Amino acid sequence: MLLASLIFVLATFLSIALHVRAGHRTALGVSACPRCHAVPLAGARTCAGCGLPFQAMELTRAPDASAEPVQGADAPLRALVRSDQCVGCGACVGACPEDGALAMRGKLAVVDPGKCVGHGECAGACPVGAITMTRGGAENRVRVPWVDAGFQSSVPGLYIVGELGGRGLIKNAVNEGKIAVEHLARTLSPMPSPNDDEPAYDLVIVGSGPAGLSAALQASRAGLRYVVLEQGSLADTVRKYPRHKLLLAEPSGIPLYGDLWIADGSKESLLRIWESVVARASIDVHTGQRVDRLERDGPLFVTRTAAGASYRARRVVLALGRRGTPRRLGVRGEELAKVVYDVAEMEDFAGRRVLVVGGGDSAIESALGLARQTGTAVTLSYRGDAFARIRPRNAEKLEAAVAAAKITVLFRSQVREIRDDVVLLDCDDGPLVLPNDDVIVRIGGEAPFALLEQIGARLVTKVLPTDGEVANAG
Repeated sequence: MLLASLIFVLATFLSIALHVRAGHRTALGVSACPRCHAVPLAGARTCAGCGLPFQAMELTRAPDASAEPVQGADAPLRALVRSDQCVGCGACVGACPEDGALAMRGKLAVVDPGKCVGHGECAGACPVGAITMTRGGAENRVRVPWVDAGFQSSVPGLYIVGELGGRGLIKNAVNEGKIAVEHLARTLSPMPSPNDDEPAYDLVIVGSGPAGLSAALQASRAGLRYVVLEQGSLADTVRKYPRHKLLLAEPSGIPLYGDLWIADGSKESLLRIWESVVARASIDVHTGQRVDRLERDGPLFVTRTAAGASYRARRVVLALGRRGTPRRLGVRGEELAKVVYDVAEMEDFAGRRVLVVGGGDSAIESALGLARQTGTAVTLSYRGDAFARIRPRNAEKLEAAVAAAKITVLFRSQVREIRDDVVLLDCDDGPLVLPNDDVIVRIGGEAPFALLEQIGARLVTKVLPTDGEVANAG
C-alpha cells in the first residue's frame, strides 16, 4: 500500500513537471494561475490552488490590438455573436433587416455569413453587448477598459467589473466582482476609526447588478467599510433582462466562483433569492443615487451623485452596464413598473397597448418590432414635426406599418403624466387620454464611459478567440 502511494505521488509530480517543462497550456490558454501561480493540469477550468475560474481571465489575458490594423480591412462588415455572452433573447433577430441573416438556434443567435451584409442593427439591439461587427476572419474585437488580473484599471485603486468591462453574463459578473474585492482587500492597509479628517469608506461600489452585489458580499465578508450606489432599484440591471430565457441561457462551462445563487429558473426567482441574500448579509445599498462624477482627491476617490451626495473612499469598483443611463421623461408616474427604457423580448408585449416615446432609430425599431406581435396596439409619440434623422430603411418600414394600421404616430406630442391604465399627452389638438398597458421610452442616454474619461482610465481594443467553445461566427 505504501509503495503504491509513493508511486502515485511520484507520477503526479512527474506529470506536473512535464506540463511546466513543455509550456503546457490548458484549453483556456492558461499556463499558470495569474493569482497564485499554480500550474493547472490539462483541461482544468479552475485553479486547484485557489479556485479561480480561468474563464474569468479570458478578457484580461486577450492580446491588446489597439494599435494594430484590422485584418482584412477591405472585407465587408459582418456580425459576430459571442456564444458565452448571448442570453438567447432574440432581440437581434427582430432588429435585423435581412431575412435569414440571423436566426435562433435553440437559445443562441446564429449568423449566416452569406446573408449578413453588416447593417449593425443587431449589435445595437443586443441587450448584453454580445454582438460585434467584424471584417475578414472571425476576429472578435471589443473596446474595453484595460484591467489587470485583479480587474484593477490603469488608475490604481479603480476596479472595473461586469458588463462595463466587456462581459455581460451573470456568471462572469459574479466571478469578477468577487475577484476584484479579494484583490483590493489584500492591498489595503487597516484603516483607523473614521473621523472628520479620514474617509468614511474603504470601498464604494457603483451598481447593484450581479457584479456589484457579488463585490458587496465579498466586501462584507472581508470586513471592509463599503457602500453600494445604485441609480435605480436593487439589482436594476437584472430586472431589465429578458424574462424566462435569461438563466436558461447561462453557459454551464463557466464555473461559478462567487457566492450569488445561479441556477436554471426565472428572472423573478433569481431576484427573490438575491433580495433575501442581501437582507441576510445586511448589504448597504443606497438606491436612487446616479453617479455622475468620479474624481481623485490625493490618495482618495470622491464619488459624486446627481442627487448632490458625495462618498469618499480608498477604492472604487465600477459595476455598471455598457449602455449607460437612459434619459428620462421627468413626468409624474414615470416610476411605475409599466415604464421601461429598453426592449429585450418583443413577444412579452403581445396583445398589449404600448406607447413608444422617441423619434430616433431606436424608437422606430422598437415600434416596428412591437407591431409584429400578435394583437399589440402600438402608438409612437414624438415631439417633433417629422422623423428627420432616421435611416431610410426604417422610414420605409414605418410608412408601411402606419399604412397597414399597425402603428399610430402622434407628432408634436409630449407625455404629461403616466397612470396605471392610461397616459396623458399634450398634442396640437389638445390633451389626449390614451388607454395604455406599457410605456417604452427611447430618447437616448448618457454613456458610462464618461466616468472613465473623467478619471483617466485607459481604453484598449482586445482580440478575443472565436473558436467553437467560446464564440459563434455563424
